[in-house]
Amino acid sequence: MNGRSVIDHFSYLLLLGGCVLITLPLEFLLRARVYRRWRALLAAVLPVVIIFSAWDVLAIYRDHWSYDARFVTGIRLVAGLPLEELIFFAVIPTCGLLSYEAVGALLAMIKRRRQEARRA
Repeated sequence: MNGRSVIDHFSYLLLLGGCVLITLPLEFLLRARVYRRWRALLAAVLPVVIIFSAWDVLAIYRDHWSYDARFVTGIRLVAGLPLEELIFFAVIPTCGLLSYEAVGALLAMIKRRRQEARRA
């Protein structure tokens, strides 16, 4: 196995890691507070993971879609579901929540500053 194919096998995981790294600063810089409210995060993400994993398992079983072996690690879970796909269903909604909460926090910050400026 050459160096390029090793990187290829981790492409999906690297992409997901990049999503986490890009959105992680929102938790701290804009005070999104998604990870700090881990129970709410779990309540929001767990149904997504369960429903979409079941959907994927069914689609794989029925040969509606598959995953290119070049871009996944080869670790398969129930009914051939790639590990990366399960991680995807947790990472992407979390990144979406981080983005949503960060925008809300930013808008609240702008509103406060405008109100303070009006008072001054």
